[in-house]
Amino acid sequence: MLETLFRLSENRTTVRTEMLAGITTFLTMAYIIFVNPSILKATGMDEGAVFAATCIGAAYGTLLMGLYANYPIALAPGMGLNAYFTYGVVLGMKYTWQVALGAVFLSGILFFLLSITSLREYIINAIPRSLKMAISAGIGLFLGIIALENAGVVVAHQATLVTLGKITQPTVILATVGFLLMIALDRREVTGGIIIAILAVSVAGMALGYSPFPKTIASAPPSLMPTLFQMDIRGALEIGLVGIVFAFLFVDFFDNAGTLIGVAYRGGMMDKDGRVPRLNRVLLADSTSAMVGAALGTSTVTSYIESASGIKAGGRTGLTAVVVGVLFLLALFFAPLALSIPSYATAPALLFVACLMARGLTEVDWEDVTEYAPAVVCALAMPLTFSIAHGIAFGFITYAGCKILAGRLNDVHPAVYAIAALFLVKFGLL
Repeated sequence: MLETLFRLSENRTTVRTEMLAGITTFLTMAYIIFVNPSILKATGMDEGAVFAATCIGAAYGTLLMGLYANYPIALAPGMGLNAYFTYGVVLGMKYTWQVALGAVFLSGILFFLLSITSLREYIINAIPRSLKMAISAGIGLFLGIIALENAGVVVAHQATLVTLGKITQPTVILATVGFLLMIALDRREVTGGIIIAILAVSVAGMALGYSPFPKTIASAPPSLMPTLFQMDIRGALEIGLVGIVFAFLFVDFFDNAGTLIGVAYRGGMMDKDGRVPRLNRVLLADSTSAMVGAALGTSTVTSYIESASGIKAGGRTGLTAVVVGVLFLLALFFAPLALSIPSYATAPALLFVACLMARGLTEVDWEDVTEYAPAVVCALAMPLTFSIAHGIAFGFITYAGCKILAGRLNDVHPAVYAIAALFLVKFGLL
């Protein structure tokens, strides 16, 4: 049955290899079951329900990717998108978390519509590479400032906006040690280094009395009811939320495309023309997962680049993803452990992921000022305005403006000018 469903022989793999690859991928991304509830609870959402939604949403998306698209790609609530959901949309713009979930759901619908039409290639080809890389890096910087704030390294200051916190505090030291441990484990290629560091820092903090030990490790899964089908779609249809819906859509769309290309390239899954087979199925799996995740009660569910760890371990088919999906379902029974993890233990994971994403700046064309200047503006605007949407807007506006004034109008796809004009309208500048 497995041979027929996943074509194991054709892909030169075995059941044992696929299972080991699935376990490897799960261990490299399991930190999300600790981090996502920690981030979204700041919106007022029930932490237990978010934990359940995280696990079920990840399992649904990953199983669909494996069974429908037959790719070893795992999905879960995206890092950066969850931070934007909490700190940008809810706490920053003062929308309710129900409206924010509605915006995620609408972005999933738009992603789905793009996936079944030729518009997906049009959009992917229209956006310049420098902006794509800048958006990824900007999200990394956005995560970075949130991580430093959660760790207590950076605090607010009336005169300078931010300043150095009390770095001699034990929890700050624990967070710093956790970050350094993650780097060391990653450099030594230890599978699951992020989750190992999170658990190590948590245990150390509990032993020192800075947070309580959980009364139990496992229990029945928490109820989904506080967040299930709570998205406010009508509220999300307000004109002021267009930019937010677009930000969720834009980041999810290109995050998925980038992950797919990266994983397919590393796994030798592209055809002789450099195209990705079954692209439609991959995009449909990702877009429907975003909608299902919003209905369950979590921020955008998207493809994870950590899937590359399973590829490296030999995973070549959807069986790898199925193993990951099953493990996410099993994780439902470890809610007491996940919900006892303190913020000073999850902050290092945010900062580590921020470092990984900031590498996108190396892909910018640093020989052309009309390419790197908009990229820098885009990346810097995200943490400094505390908004992914504003960073994207400033990037497009700056890019279009630079090209026009430099007399290089033909270097830019018409879609970029159109998007820049829409952002100018949104800001009331046009």
